[in-house]
This record gives sequence, structure tokens and C-alpha cells, in this order.
Amino acid sequence: MRLRKNLSLAALCLATVALHLLTVATGTQFYLTQLTMAAYYGLVVIGLGVLLGYAGQISIGHAGFFAIGGYLAAALTTRNLLPFQEAPLVRALDSLGLLVNGQDIYGEALLTVTPWVACVLAVTAAALVALVIGVPVLKLKGHYLAMATLGFGTIVYRLLLASPYFGEADGIAEVPAFTLLPDMGGIGPVVIGGSADQRVLNFYVAWSVLILGMALLLNLIGSRVGRALRSLHSSEEAAEASGIATARCKLQVFVLSAVYAAVAGVLLTHFNGGIGPSEASVMKSVRYVALVAVGGMTNLWGALIMGVGLTFLSLRGVFGVHDDMVFGTILIAVMLFAPQGIVGLRLKELARRLVSGGRP
Repeated sequence: MRLRKNLSLAALCLATVALHLLTVATGTQFYLTQLTMAAYYGLVVIGLGVLLGYAGQISIGHAGFFAIGGYLAAALTTRNLLPFQEAPLVRALDSLGLLVNGQDIYGEALLTVTPWVACVLAVTAAALVALVIGVPVLKLKGHYLAMATLGFGTIVYRLLLASPYFGEADGIAEVPAFTLLPDMGGIGPVVIGGSADQRVLNFYVAWSVLILGMALLLNLIGSRVGRALRSLHSSEEAAEASGIATARCKLQVFVLSAVYAAVAGVLLTHFNGGIGPSEASVMKSVRYVALVAVGGMTNLWGALIMGVGLTFLSLRGVFGVHDDMVFGTILIAVMLFAPQGIVGLRLKELARRLVSGGRP
């Protein structure tokens, strides 16, 4: 099992390099921008895939966690702290070297939090929010849980629209690049940003993060915790009777999936140089669920493939103005005709289900 997992991850690494070489050979390196963004969205999808497929908990509010990560990182790295520089907290952060001096687009002095600190604070905030709402919400089941998480996502979306601090309907722009690693004697710097000369570097950074995230989840699924999650999905009552702390398991996976979404939100915001309220919309959450469903609820590789593939097509504008309609239709069709996902589903079996109207 471990050999198979390692070979699969190695194949994903080779596929990443092959994608880059293919764009070079065909003169379409501009595709790397959308492939980079698709990798970050793929991180959200695989995190949600563990929650849906293994813990058996549905969430239609994961765009909220993505937005919490992205918006907090954007605000902390762009909002000027100079008016508050005498405040004890700001002085303490400055003494620790956690603030950076710069200039805004008008040449005015700017004092902001460093991207690394902003990233840690944003992801921590998303994890704490998931922990706080997860305790009561995960006691619900079925459509009640779906409605509760949908309500959470709607609240986040409306708060962002109504908050001047977060730019209201305009969102936050001019987010600085995120220096992951400084220049270390010819190695580096490794920077997440939208500069054209860093396009290839950003592509490999994004896919490295996705591969690392996939490796961690595969290890989780193959561990004792993963077996507990599978038993929880099969029958929560039976898992409880077997001595598994089902409430704790569900909460831990919920927080983990929120962290994946927040990390993706932070990194994609720095790559794009900004974030808007559409990232927290209900349709974004529905899209994530649709991508997990079409790939397979208990198939992380399927969720990864379909998540990245369909997101890339969407970002390239293949679906045009019908983008949201396409993903809604995909979700309905998958639930009717291929509830286990289409990756790995035999064409003959799919045809039989189409003829029978979705009956197994």
C-alpha cells in the first residue's frame, strides 16, 4: 500500500513537470497562470473531499474558510498600521521584526504585517472559527448540517460585503508578493506573486503545495485515524459502539479541511494580488462540493483530477457566462447517475445507469 501511494505521488510529480514541458513545447506558457490557480483551488477540493467522503460530513460553506484566509492575509499586509504605531501590540510586533515598512501606490509611508505572520494569523483564525462553529454544527446530520454550513458561508459573504475594512464590494487589491524563502546564495528568492517572470516558479510552488497536501491526506487515510473515519462514514452508531470518539474525529477533520481552504486562500490571494467577495459566495461552495462529487466522494485522486481539470477549464473561460450553471448541472447529474464519481467508473456501467435513470 505504501509503495502504491509513493508511486502515485511520484507520478503526480512527473505529471507536473510534463505539464510545464508541454506548455513550453506548444508555446502556451500563459496556461501556467490558470494551472497555478487551479492547483490552489485543488487544495480546497481535496481537503473537502476528506470531510465529505471519509468523515461523511457535508459542508456548503467552505468558500467562507477560503475567504477568511485570503481576506485576513490581504488586510494584514495592506492596511496601514502607522496611525497605531504607538499601540503596545504594534510596538511589540515591530520590536520582534514582524512588521515591514513600505510605500503604497501613492508613495505614502506604509507599515504592515509581514506576509509570513499574516499567513499564520489568517490560517489560525480560520481554524479557530472552524473549531467554534464545528462544535455545535457537527451535532447535526444530513440536510440540517448542510443548511447550517450554508448559513455560515452566507454570513461570511455578507460580512465581507458590508465591511469597509475588507473593501466591501470592491474587495482588497495591491496585495504584496509573498516571499517564502529569501535569496540564500544563489538559491531563491522563492516568491508567490503575479509577476510574469515568476510564472514558472509560481507554477511549481503551487503544485508542490498541492502534492504535499495530497501526501499528508493519503497518510492520514492510511493511518488508524483514517480507518476510524471510514467506520464513522459507514455507521456513526457502530463506530461509537466500537469506542471511537466520533464527535472528536468529525471536529478534527472539519478543522483540517478548513485549514486547507484557508492556506489556499492565502496563497492564491498573494498570487493574484487581491481578493474579492465572490470568493466567499454560495456558488463557490457549491462548486467545491460538485468537484468532490464528480471525482468521487471516497476517491481523493478523482477529486484532485476533476477538481484541477474542471477548474482549469472554468478559469480559461470555456463555460463562458454559463459557468455556475455548468457546475450546478454537474452536481445534479453526478448525484443521479454516478454517485460514486465518474473517475474509475466504467463507461458500460455509466451507460447502464443513464438508461435506467440513475438506478443502481
